[in-house]
Amino acid sequence: MKAQLERHENAILKQENDKLRIENIAMKEAMNSPICNQCGGQAMLGDVHVEEHHLRIENARLRDELNRICVLANKFLGKPFLPLTNPIGDSGLELAVGRSNFGGMTPGVDASMPLGLDFGLEASYDKSMLMELGFTAMNELLKLAEAGEPLWLRSLDGNGEALNLEEYERSFHCCIGMRGPNFVTEATRTTGTVMFNSMAIVETLMDADRWAEMFTGIVGRASTVDVISSNSSGSRNGSLQLMHAELQILSPLVPLHNLKFLRFCKHHAEGVWAIVDVSVDGSHPHEFQSCRMLPSGCIVQDLQNGYSKVIWIQHMEYDESGVHNFFRPLIRSGLGLGAQRWLATLQRQCECLDVIMSSSSIPTPESSAAISPSGRRSIASLAQRMTRSFCAVVCANIYKWDAIQTGSGDDPAAARLNMRQSAGEPGDSPGVVLSATKTIWLPIARPHLFDFLRNEETRSQWDALSNHTLQQIIHIPKGRNDPSNLISLYRNTASANVSQNSTLILQESCTDASGSIITYASVGAQEMTVVMNGGDSSSVALLPSGFSIVSDCFDHSGWPDQSKGTLSDRGGNNGGTGSLLTVGVQMLVSSSPGAKLTMESVQTVNTLISRMVLDIKAAFHCN
Repeated sequence: MKAQLERHENAILKQENDKLRIENIAMKEAMNSPICNQCGGQAMLGDVHVEEHHLRIENARLRDELNRICVLANKFLGKPFLPLTNPIGDSGLELAVGRSNFGGMTPGVDASMPLGLDFGLEASYDKSMLMELGFTAMNELLKLAEAGEPLWLRSLDGNGEALNLEEYERSFHCCIGMRGPNFVTEATRTTGTVMFNSMAIVETLMDADRWAEMFTGIVGRASTVDVISSNSSGSRNGSLQLMHAELQILSPLVPLHNLKFLRFCKHHAEGVWAIVDVSVDGSHPHEFQSCRMLPSGCIVQDLQNGYSKVIWIQHMEYDESGVHNFFRPLIRSGLGLGAQRWLATLQRQCECLDVIMSSSSIPTPESSAAISPSGRRSIASLAQRMTRSFCAVVCANIYKWDAIQTGSGDDPAAARLNMRQSAGEPGDSPGVVLSATKTIWLPIARPHLFDFLRNEETRSQWDALSNHTLQQIIHIPKGRNDPSNLISLYRNTASANVSQNSTLILQESCTDASGSIITYASVGAQEMTVVMNGGDSSSVALLPSGFSIVSDCFDHSGWPDQSKGTLSDRGGNNGGTGSLLTVGVQMLVSSSPGAKLTMESVQTVNTLISRMVLDIKAAFHCN
């Protein structure tokens, strides 16, 4: 039986080889005299993409290979695998695209088949389909980057562009399956200069862990599911990865966006790289993802000074029904998960890395000793972990949380309480940890509120646990353009020096065009002394708390003046706009991992966060 099967396969392979040879000759003749599909006349060879020719040849080979696999599967596996006479379509570029389900699939394919790919099917054409989808998305991204009006419309503030959806529907047909009910589209484009070269940016984006660290406030978790294609020379050119990620907005009022998507990297020209993301839908019939990414990504071009010009495009469809009304204008504006936020975060983080990793000395307060470059990097690593942990508290991901109090949907100010059991891994406090998060609206401009909350001189107005005035002993700037991006270390004035067995407060403040984050945590003086001298910071236990601030993006025109003054009076330099403030606090209920949560602990953390919110409102005379 085995010998007969091998002879049969050899005969099939010979036939396939003859077919491929004939098709290869036909392809060469077609390339020498290409015909225009629209007018039927002679076409210029430059109009035909080399990638498309490669895809056509690959498709011909895969069609025959698919038929052979289906025959063998029917014989020996007993599974009803039906061969598709044209699984990828005549165009070679229309896999799973078009709003009418699978526009490129052969007529007769069951319409109830999954709107996506079944990754449990171990057939060779699965990866080919993913490669086809990656090439299609890359072609669309490059066209979107080059296009101007009427496809892209300049936003009113002049900081970005929004996609003209009607014009997009007429010009493009790329959509993965069918979108679900209550879906809305958010598509934006922006351009800026980044303080890294193209290769550094490419390497960061193609590594899931580094990508999540670079975009801490946006990417909650990220992983590479599979490497579909890679370059044997080690270059990122042609790399295609299947990835999973959780995108987040720092508030309990916005659900996490889970994405399964392809990331394709291409060396487009000398000094120019393109990276595109495109969603892969669920593998079950009629299953809709809550968020989908249409061709999105960036074009990175090297500049002569070591910087890069970046064109960022973000095109997403998401279910808006789970998003609170507070945040819908923010997301629609592009400052929530749009191109403006991605590029602003990339610019700020690259500037931060450039400053932190430099070997030059930094200014410090007169009362403290100079920090060595190694000490600065160690402190920055600790602060980064603190901010990432705070984001995990607000969005209730990364750690395994148990819901204690979900908060009322009708009352956005109600706190959400979660609990987790910590076994005391390195960098985490052992025992029972209780967290509380709450989002409120304030008629205060974001820069004004940010400066108030990060200032140690005004901290006692909202921090009930701060009994003394704080003194800054470490000051590490994270950028050259905005002095409010910094890492600070404080001590209470009651402490005589850092070496005492006392508690210090580590604080990091980050701000850019899309929003602001302030995180802080108590650290032991002895542990911090080791970190300041360049020691390992991974074992320092942290329970961070903090704030996330974004502009509300509401339309305030026609709003009446408030009793304590107009919005512009309270808003500083951003007159007329309010802020959405998210407060997140953590408390160690018990140092014993097996301890039980008590109602007294729940009441304590509820009282703590409520008092904090009331004190902030009182500071701005907001009732």
